[in-house]
Amino acid sequence: MSRYPDAPGHRNVDTSVAAAQALAPKLGRLQCMALEAIRESGWLGLTADELAARLNMDRWSIQPRTSELKRMGLIRDSGLRRRNSTRKLAIVWVAA
Repeated sequence: MSRYPDAPGHRNVDTSVAAAQALAPKLGRLQCMALEAIRESGWLGLTADELAARLNMDRWSIQPRTSELKRMGLIRDSGLRRRNSTRKLAIVWVAA
C-alpha cells in the first residue's frame, strides 16, 4: 500500500481513512494541477488560498497537495508571506 505523499494521508480514523481512499484516484491529477499553477505564478508564487482560488477548488481539497509537492521536492517555501482569508500570514509557494 502506498504511503504519503504518494497516497493521501489520514489520521487512522474511519472517516479520515474513507476520505483518503476516495481521494486516491484523483491524487496525481490534483498534484499536477497544483504544481502547474504554482509554476505559472513564477517568482510571485501562491499561497494555499490563492492556489485554491486559481484552480476554482475548495482550499481543503488543494492545500494538502502543497505539503505533498513540498515533500517530493517539487515546490518550496519562497520565504515570502501573504495574508490568507483568515488574515493570518501564509506561506507563499514557488516551484523548486
